[in-house]
Amino acid sequence: MRVGVIGGSGFIGSHLVDKLMDSGHEVTVFDIMTPHRRDVRHIVTDISDQGRTTVALAGGYDAVYILAAVANVNDVYHIPVESMNTNVMAVTHVLEAARRTGIKRVILASTTWVYGMTAAPEVDEESPLSINMTGHVYTASKVAAEMACVAYQKLYGIETTILRYGIPYGPRARMGTVLATFVARALQRQPIVIQGDGSQWRRFVYVEDLAWGNVAALRPEAANQIFNLEGSERVSVRQVAEKVQSSFPGTEVRYTPARSGDLDPKLVSAVKAKKLLDWEPTVGFDEGSELYIRWVNETSAAVPA
Repeated sequence: MRVGVIGGSGFIGSHLVDKLMDSGHEVTVFDIMTPHRRDVRHIVTDISDQGRTTVALAGGYDAVYILAAVANVNDVYHIPVESMNTNVMAVTHVLEAARRTGIKRVILASTTWVYGMTAAPEVDEESPLSINMTGHVYTASKVAAEMACVAYQKLYGIETTILRYGIPYGPRARMGTVLATFVARALQRQPIVIQGDGSQWRRFVYVEDLAWGNVAALRPEAANQIFNLEGSERVSVRQVAEKVQSSFPGTEVRYTPARSGDLDPKLVSAVKAKKLLDWEPTVGFDEGSELYIRWVNETSAAVPA
């Protein structure tokens, strides 16, 4: 298939590009940054500009992924307007480009943070979301982007697929993700800072597993569907810190007040992805975190002093 990846130079996007190319797809990266590999077609694109986005995407694509976003919730808190422009308006620009250029499928990277809009402790893709429970601009932006996808599908017949990611980690992780932040501080001999008491947990998903889930979403049965791509084991923030301490002995851990609008833990079902896409996570947190720490050490050693 002829596939475009908007945000293909980023953390998740770069791994998606790898898996798409491994699967034999013809891939183009649309990003303002240079891709991590030289054998992929790259078009410098800023999707905040509607006209330029339409021109850039006029290449007869079978599917286009939208991974470009303001994804760090702390950044979103500080720049809400800019975040809404990127996470909502720019998504609409891509949908409109798809309508005008005949792109067959748009695949949106969303988040399990949307389940902060329900009181249910266990959720799946059919769980109703309540607007009155919107607790963060990040959540609002991702739900709005999802709604835009559904509206374009119903009004204009564009196939869309929405993927709600769990918390990703692994090689090439951006700063702001918890494991990457903790490791970076440990390398600098700075204390790890935990917001809250560290008991808050997530079901982290290894980035290569997440990338394969994205590839699986190209299947015909994924059209006009929502899927949770979530990890399979509970891991607390304190456990993440302990894992880093075991690799970097002597690292101190400090606790600060919990951040505003943080997501309450939910049991997010990924049964639908297993059933329709034959996808499930295969890398556990112990293995995945060790792979990430090894990558960091190797990368650090390769950088001249």
